[in-house]
Amino acid sequence: MNWELIFGQIKWTSFVFAGMIENPSLSEAIASGAGSIAVLGALGTVVLLTVKGWWVPLWRDWLTSVDHKKVGIMYIVLALVMFARAVIEAALMRAQQLAATDGGGFLSADHFGQLFSTHGTIMIFFVAMPFITGLMNYVMPLQIGARDVSFPLLNAISLMLTMAGAVLIMVSLVVGQFSTGGWSAYPPFTGIEFSPGEGVDYWIWAVSLGSIGSTLTGLNFAVTIYKKRCPGMSLFRMPLFTWTTLCTSILMIFAMAPLTAATIMLALDRYAGFHFFTNGDGGNMMNYANLFWLFGHPEVYILILPAFGVWSEVVATYSSKRIYGYTSLVYATMCIAVLSFAVWLHHFFTMGQSANVNAIFGIATMIIGVPTGVKVYDWLLTMVGGRIRLTTAMLFHINFLLTFILGGMTGVLLANPGIDFQVHNTLFLVAHFHNMIIPGVLFGMFAAVQFWFPKAFGFRLHEGLGRASFWCFAPGFLLAFFPLYWLGMMGATRRTFTWSNPDYLPWFALAMLGAALILAGFAFMVMQIVVSVRRRAELAAPLGDPWDGRALEWSIPSPPPAWNFAVLPQVTARDAFYEAKKDGTAYRSPAAYEDIEVPRNTATAPLIGLFACAWAFGLVWHIWWLVIVSFVLIWAVVIARSFATHTEEIVPAATVKAANEAFLAAVRATPGVTRDQEMTAANRGRAIPESLEASAGALAAGAAVEVTR
Repeated sequence: MNWELIFGQIKWTSFVFAGMIENPSLSEAIASGAGSIAVLGALGTVVLLTVKGWWVPLWRDWLTSVDHKKVGIMYIVLALVMFARAVIEAALMRAQQLAATDGGGFLSADHFGQLFSTHGTIMIFFVAMPFITGLMNYVMPLQIGARDVSFPLLNAISLMLTMAGAVLIMVSLVVGQFSTGGWSAYPPFTGIEFSPGEGVDYWIWAVSLGSIGSTLTGLNFAVTIYKKRCPGMSLFRMPLFTWTTLCTSILMIFAMAPLTAATIMLALDRYAGFHFFTNGDGGNMMNYANLFWLFGHPEVYILILPAFGVWSEVVATYSSKRIYGYTSLVYATMCIAVLSFAVWLHHFFTMGQSANVNAIFGIATMIIGVPTGVKVYDWLLTMVGGRIRLTTAMLFHINFLLTFILGGMTGVLLANPGIDFQVHNTLFLVAHFHNMIIPGVLFGMFAAVQFWFPKAFGFRLHEGLGRASFWCFAPGFLLAFFPLYWLGMMGATRRTFTWSNPDYLPWFALAMLGAALILAGFAFMVMQIVVSVRRRAELAAPLGDPWDGRALEWSIPSPPPAWNFAVLPQVTARDAFYEAKKDGTAYRSPAAYEDIEVPRNTATAPLIGLFACAWAFGLVWHIWWLVIVSFVLIWAVVIARSFATHTEEIVPAATVKAANEAFLAAVRATPGVTRDQEMTAANRGRAIPESLEASAGALAAGAAVEVTR
């Protein structure tokens, strides 16, 4: 048997456990432990699904579904699973840096390099991207009064390609090693000459699969917003979250392409002897730097703009006010999207451009702070005079305002090439980047989960555990990253696994404490979900509007039916549902019902994802028969799908009517709740609008006066 023909470059020593056997050390023990957790986690999942008999419903109701809501939930579950790994890796890096004075520590240099590479890659491509994509998937079609996205199957394929990339990274815990080239994978270090192993190939194909999936998602969402809005939903009647989704989708279309081009060109350098980015033979690594950051800086806004949309929804709802400066927020979003393509060079001020070029990009970087500042003022002015409820989501918002402003100020400092030269590649830069992404994106997604969870599952999350999670995350973030500003100014460089300066020690100790608090915050979040599931009857809010919401998603049951809306809504104003509640037209029975077409489930997307993952794994390990077979199978699935004719199913009007009338009857029979009752068992999802609540209070007070007379 020809081993190499069947298994390519995989050998006994390729498995993570071999290192512990052949060269036992604490670093190898940690790597073997991580691989064991991955294997046992996979086996445990298989056993659980088998014992519970969940394989059939998992396949029938979820993996083969093309319903945008289920696709969105699966994206978010993927993000949370990958976040668990990434946050543990971050804590390990902080522990190593704390223990690494005078050459100490417990991780090898290569192991530390893999940790910062996987941490960055996972957090950007397989936590933040799936999180925002899942949220947009779930919420945006509901906000525009649509029954699904324009291309439901393409949506499911995008998910499965992203999932395939994530699986590839998880497999690297067990078979082989990941790249040590960082999340940006700069050549020539990541070229075949300096990184001949499989690590960079894992990075290339995982990122490529995710990038292609995100490009398809951008196309899908943009078309959906342009073509699927309900009657009366003009662009300037769209909720702000939908506006940020539109701008993000356009950024995805144009920004992911340079990344895909860069990864494919790097692959050609490594596999086929090309010289796009090599040191000699006509190669120029600066071409890679420009391609990567032509994606990389718009990527920051791909992540942050949906979070800005979340903050706009959260602050208006929990301040019981219409958002201040709607039009200015829309134009600020568009300005940010356009300017995001004009600032990429500030990521490499130190790489040899002329002073004039650096100055132009530095000025552009400062200018992009102006529309962001407009947003901050609009959010603050929305809160002024509002009836603010300090829910978990609102606490995250207030924390975001404080920390994001500080991070933005350090960004303005780094926009000055003279300052950037001094702190480039130091921990100051690490602190700034995390200062923008964690409060802006990650906390925004956490707030979104608190806000829209009742809509997705029909019950609220436990508020006490949510607040406990916040009070770990907020100070944990400050302790984990603010000391890095000072360390950077002291000269501590990023991606360094050992130190000789004892003055760094107290600052790394603070950072380690912050990492521990962040881990505790994540633990409380998991606990919150588990407890909420167990107490879902007490926390139930099936009537769809637990927070006195303003947009259309709150007008339908929780969770929504497969068809979303029994009859497509007619919109006549911004904040359509809130206005309908005020004028008494919400929850009216429609004049007539019609049959509704919904897309059928299909195995196409999961099969494409499975074969794409196998294809990428074959490329990583040079298993050429697997590459060929998987490639053929991918296209066989695509061609087979093209012959399918029954891709839709009809929901009869009688079924739609029965479900909707039962919902409306339940709404009418349930007393509304005030804002003060939101966190009580009385909140079944029918909120009394703020304006009507005040009127009801005045009437009650008047009746009390009459009684005393």
